[in-house]
Amino acid sequence: MAELQAVVARKIERRQSSAGSLLGFFALTFVVTWTCFISAVALSGSLPLGAGLGPGINALILLGTFAPSLVALALAARAERGAGVHALLSRLFEWRVKARWYGFAVGYMAAIKLTVALVHRLVTGAWPRFGHEAWYLMAAAVVFSTLVGGQAGEEIGWRGYALPRLAARFGLARASIMLGVIWAIWHLPLFYLRGADTYGQSFPVYLLQVTALSVAIAWLYWHTHGSLLLTMLMHAAINNTKDIVPTVARTAANPLTPNASLLAWLGMALLWIPAGYFLIRMRNAELTSRSGDSKAA
Repeated sequence: MAELQAVVARKIERRQSSAGSLLGFFALTFVVTWTCFISAVALSGSLPLGAGLGPGINALILLGTFAPSLVALALAARAERGAGVHALLSRLFEWRVKARWYGFAVGYMAAIKLTVALVHRLVTGAWPRFGHEAWYLMAAAVVFSTLVGGQAGEEIGWRGYALPRLAARFGLARASIMLGVIWAIWHLPLFYLRGADTYGQSFPVYLLQVTALSVAIAWLYWHTHGSLLLTMLMHAAINNTKDIVPTVARTAANPLTPNASLLAWLGMALLWIPAGYFLIRMRNAELTSRSGDSKAA
């Protein structure tokens, strides 16, 4: 009985420690990022729409973008020193996964966007406006931004640090939704930044889209055994292929309104169709695992 109580006590202690580290991670990340983003918004307020942001504002945005990973590395170093940092960074080099997951990472958003164009054609009788960027330039941008871009600045934090801790407490399916909502809200100040591609868009629609993407990235994370390289690749591909069919945004004074283009709503709906399937599969796997653990006990 004493041994059982000790085991239960250790589990509770680990959960409380995990909860504390998660709250600390999210709090510190938001403080650093929003300080940078809000400062950038304030500095850009006097700029004419369409003008460049300048090196100072871009530096603030870059620092804010890297905050999730910098905070994650700092907390890992504080808790486990070099071993914690190594455990996080080593997953950046997990490249030995099946080829189909590389295809999934690179082609997911492009497939969604092309389907949006097809549905738009069926609904309205007209094709939407397609982007003019050549495919090989998009491919080069995906590779380049995966290796040296802001994806590492986010993914070490979101999928490297936060997702496994959330999944340990709530299961991967629910964790992917929770992280998606947090991830979207983290971007909120950029909806007020003149010159950002989110300026003038509808944040509620964006939140729904990003949450669905978070589920898809969690699905990739699960099937690649936590490879941050693959989540970074997918993140880069999303950013660099989303304008295959550009979303025509309504420049609204209040980005918190749900006003958005038909293309934006179609994109959101089509993102949630596979996301729903991924959630069901992840949830079923969790229930099966728990059932197996109960029988073994």
